[in-house]
Amino acid sequence: MNTIRLTTAQALVRFLAHQYSERDGQEHRLIPGVWGIFGHGNVAGIGQALLQAATTGEADLPYYLARNEQGMVHASVAYAKMRDRLATFACTASTGPGSTNMITGAALATTNRIPVLLLPSDMFATRAADPVLQQLEDTRGGDVTVNDTFRAVSKYFDRISRPEQLIPAALAAMRVLTDPVETGAVTLALPQDVQAEAYDWPVSFFRRRVWHVGRPVPEPAAVERAAALLRGARKPLIVAGGGTVYSGAETQLRAFAEATGIPVADTHAGKGAVAWDHPYAVGGIGSTGSYAANELAREADVILGIGTRYSDFTTASHTVFANPDATFVNLNVTRLDAVKHSAEPLVADARLGIQALAGALTDWEVDQEYRDRTRQLIARTREIEEECFAPDRNTGELPAQTQILGALNDVLGDRDVVINAAGSMPGDLQQLWRARDPKAYHVEYAYSCMGYEVAASVGAKMADPSREVVVLVGDGSYLMMAQEIVTMVSEGLKVIIVLVQNHGFASIGALSESLGSQRFGTEYRFRDEDSGRLDGGILPVDLAANAASLGADVLHATTVDEFRTAMEKAKAATHTTVVHVETDLYGPNPPGHGWWDVPVSQTSALDTTRTAYETYAAHKRTQRHYL
Repeated sequence: MNTIRLTTAQALVRFLAHQYSERDGQEHRLIPGVWGIFGHGNVAGIGQALLQAATTGEADLPYYLARNEQGMVHASVAYAKMRDRLATFACTASTGPGSTNMITGAALATTNRIPVLLLPSDMFATRAADPVLQQLEDTRGGDVTVNDTFRAVSKYFDRISRPEQLIPAALAAMRVLTDPVETGAVTLALPQDVQAEAYDWPVSFFRRRVWHVGRPVPEPAAVERAAALLRGARKPLIVAGGGTVYSGAETQLRAFAEATGIPVADTHAGKGAVAWDHPYAVGGIGSTGSYAANELAREADVILGIGTRYSDFTTASHTVFANPDATFVNLNVTRLDAVKHSAEPLVADARLGIQALAGALTDWEVDQEYRDRTRQLIARTREIEEECFAPDRNTGELPAQTQILGALNDVLGDRDVVINAAGSMPGDLQQLWRARDPKAYHVEYAYSCMGYEVAASVGAKMADPSREVVVLVGDGSYLMMAQEIVTMVSEGLKVIIVLVQNHGFASIGALSESLGSQRFGTEYRFRDEDSGRLDGGILPVDLAANAASLGADVLHATTVDEFRTAMEKAKAATHTTVVHVETDLYGPNPPGHGWWDVPVSQTSALDTTRTAYETYAAHKRTQRHYL
């Protein structure tokens, strides 16, 4: 057997450089590069290996410097999302806090079913110098390290305590990364001494490997069962989720809706699978869903879920599908999701599953009355949207956030990517954003992680430099993680950041008020000497100056017209540009058409809380299991 002597880190770098994914005859570099921040735990291991690869040309695996470990995971996830989960990055971090900073990103990746490879450095496998810097000493066992916290949020976890263990672990890692059913965060914990330890590796370990991402074929009997339920439906509804987009099933879904007349609602991950102005597109569904989608959901007798995991926002906490006889048919590559809500499961790739259903329903379609009902609801939804965008929408001095979104809808092109994750914006966007392209709407709402937006834009832009990438971020999320602006500048990536400043947490503030908690602790204020609470004057925080200090160009807008002008300048720019606009913290927001289950105190000394509980109890009575 031919062998080559390399350190564990050198072997891993060489291995990763030769991994490819393939689907439908198209190959992709599975791991096109490595994000990292070096410390004592990885600088002499993975760091040396990446330097050697770049210097000698023995492995093509570029290194990208991040400014925060969580941020580099977000960037990798956004890249993978834009590339339909067929490519992602590896992320290396030092021992202790450098590695545990990646845990939130790992949870986000796994919750969203997005692949990312994490390489946290670990404590000495030999334990020659216990306890070393940043080591957790656990009285329950000597083999416990802080990296064990990755186990709960990873789809695959392994600790490489001997060099030769890398061979089966690396192969297993690639298997999980390229499996649409199992994918998520994959973690290989690397003790810092093992990274630098040499071993005689089989040369065949480094051969070019192509991991084929298949399209599971639907079982004919399952297709017939699903088709039979749809044939018996009078008011069916499709819920398109992220699996529709990752499968590339947009064309098939549009054709299916047109042939059958079944309206299509979408989740955050599925938005854009059918263009917003398609005759059968009824918009977002659930807690922050559109008028049309939620009205149809309440009446629906058969719900065809395609590539959705049915989060509580999608089901409005099990209230939006109100028909007592509602039945579910779930087309999903993952059986976990296919069987939810006592559904008739159709376990298959979304594209092939839709094609199979279309073939089984060639002589069936909804009646004209239901088509007319769908058209009327869409017309009313458009009126609601225009009311939200209207110039006189807000009576205050500052523009409403909905007016800013209306201006963005007008200014941006069909292929431009809008990125968001948390706060009040996801709810506004689900109702109001008009996406025509499946990659134009990039809202991370499975983990809804504050701080995702700015970092994610780096990965999205790297995945497709031909698209304009626009970050929508509030002051709360911006303050969580804005430092990857430095990374954009250093890498020469042009991104537009729309920084919406409203001096507080608009989303949680409004939720707090609706739950009787009076927006307590949700505004950025000085502490008032009399009340002792954070309800004094507005803090003198200048986020625009902060963005400029990180290397971005900054434009200011105080009105909707000024915002439009600033956006045109930002689009014409070649450098990362921040458009800073102040909006009214108190809205108004789009009208609510759904409910979200956030428990209210059953007993309280506050009148506001007691009133809120009465409302909560009324909604709770409409909640049900789908059995």
